[in-house]
Amino acid sequence: MLDNQALDAVALSVRCISADAIEAAQSGHPGLPLGCAELIALLYGEILIHDPTKPDWINRDRFILSAGHGSILLYAILHLSGYGISLDEIRKFRQLGERTQGHPEYGSIPGIETTTGMLGQGFANAVGIALAERMLAARFNTQKDEVFDHYTYVLAGEGDLMEGVSYEAASLAGHLGLGKLIVFYDENRITIDGETDLALSENISERFNAAGWQVLEGDMYDYEAIFSLVSQAKTEHRKPSLIRLASIIGRGSPTKAGTSSIHGAVLGAEELRNMKIKLGVNPDISFYVDPKAREYFENKRSSWINMRAAWEQGTFSSFISSPSGSGLWKTFFGKKEDGKSESIQWPEYSTGDFIATRTASGKVLEVIARRRPEIIGGTADLTGPCFQALGDWASVTRNDMSGKLIRFGVREHAMGAVANGLALHTYGALRPFCATFLVFSDYMRPAVRMAALMKLPVIFVFSHDSIKIGEDGATHQPIEQLSALRLIPNLLVLRPADAEETVEVWKMAVAYNDGPVAIVTARQETEIFAKRDENWREDIRKGAYIVKKSHSNPDVVICATGSEVQDALKAAEQIPGNIQVVSIVSRELFLSQSKEFRKKMIPDSSKTVVLEAGCTDLWYVLFAEKSRIIGINRFGESGKGPEVARHLGISPDSIVSLLEKERT
Repeated sequence: MLDNQALDAVALSVRCISADAIEAAQSGHPGLPLGCAELIALLYGEILIHDPTKPDWINRDRFILSAGHGSILLYAILHLSGYGISLDEIRKFRQLGERTQGHPEYGSIPGIETTTGMLGQGFANAVGIALAERMLAARFNTQKDEVFDHYTYVLAGEGDLMEGVSYEAASLAGHLGLGKLIVFYDENRITIDGETDLALSENISERFNAAGWQVLEGDMYDYEAIFSLVSQAKTEHRKPSLIRLASIIGRGSPTKAGTSSIHGAVLGAEELRNMKIKLGVNPDISFYVDPKAREYFENKRSSWINMRAAWEQGTFSSFISSPSGSGLWKTFFGKKEDGKSESIQWPEYSTGDFIATRTASGKVLEVIARRRPEIIGGTADLTGPCFQALGDWASVTRNDMSGKLIRFGVREHAMGAVANGLALHTYGALRPFCATFLVFSDYMRPAVRMAALMKLPVIFVFSHDSIKIGEDGATHQPIEQLSALRLIPNLLVLRPADAEETVEVWKMAVAYNDGPVAIVTARQETEIFAKRDENWREDIRKGAYIVKKSHSNPDVVICATGSEVQDALKAAEQIPGNIQVVSIVSRELFLSQSKEFRKKMIPDSSKTVVLEAGCTDLWYVLFAEKSRIIGINRFGESGKGPEVARHLGISPDSIVSLLEKERT
């Protein structure tokens, strides 16, 4: 039996805490927390399998507040249920330097499973988290011990379901049959502009049914009904569930409930006072917490601890006590190889060989994946074009989650957000990658940005990196995308010039744990060139190295990235004097190095030319001479790749011509 009185006390406390915090900040979104207080009370009190004293317990249920603008709802319930956030911190909601930020941020407070706020992202992250649970279950669960056996719950609103990323992610979740994903749809029919009828008229149930979901309906304020709906959702193992809950935005507010005016604006002192009176709370008490709510969660604590301890001492202990279980656990959760082991047979190449860096990328990924079973991922229907490999990998399917290759389909945005969810589930246990063409990084930029914001170890692979792809024309020829990726803080962008660099770039990527990595590769074949610096494998980890070394202080240094290094080397053969060629694999890494290292690459006394098949603006930070930066600041054209490159000035001739003009 549910203790409805205690749950009412929790809901009342959530409403009071939420309204007061927003009023104190004079900023926030009271509509959702006031409207969903009963659901969050029931969820954290009776539904979630969790232990607030150990918030990182690996087999806990996950809760994602996709509608992250309602963050105070999450902060309030985390405080009440014992997750280590104080009422004093909530009093400082949305203040500079405080953990109670305007939207929930991963890593700031225990119990926050992902950063949300960009609508739809949390929904798609949850699909990745639910997929991770199933993939780990396929690897770890035995007939005797179900090591991974938990649910992923989401609270989403109309805004989440309007965003295209949620359409993509819901389609993938239905296709894969993620039966342990349960989404609560807060159906209050209100957005910032007014009633949802202004812009939304489709049948949500039919949409999700068509995508392979189970759809259930209920009342946001009926505890028994919601509990029963969740139980019903759990009986459907082959479909994710959407539970539509009719609700009232801002419930409890005397005059603003049910209106758009309460979505994202403070109640105001008079409305807040009248709300408290209506709820039976002394209006002079701020941040009121009903003693029954405190008592309710205090009584829950021992049962939560015992439940978690039973799993640790029973299921997990049984699994880890076996040699196979212990070894498997260490493989996924222990210290990972750094790529320096002499037993690793990396692909080897000879100077003068021709191979596309996308192909080389696939070959080195195969080597890494054999050594590192936690490496999993896939492409947006571009496995062959992006890697020219991986075709023999076992695919992840609804009937078999033990594979490594995830068929994301033509869903770039969801692919990035789902990959983030895979990384979030158990940080480091699964190391996801995902791939598409560089030009389509625009479709997934919000997800890449969120990975960078959360410093998730996701590897984004972007192939077809320049106008040299040729005949596909301007729509598929990236121009501004390299610069756009480089502008994202915490994102390491790596663009290898040949197959040997590609091997080192992948080593760098899998060893990098400070955030996501973008590896940018070329479709066209490029020649493996001689590296004249014997320390190039060390220097490349600093972002740049000397490919062609001058015998003395160089007269000219030609800097290039990716396949343009080939053009730089050809130009160097035609230019008189002492010429040095530098491959800048990562502009940002290079910028972060010491002045001494940068001057070794590019002496102050040397003329410098930069060549890259893309926008030029970011290079001005390194090189003030705009006239010596050769790039493309217009869209491309359809034609054979080499012809398009020459037409747009990406060739050895452009470098030679520029320097000849300066001499005259």
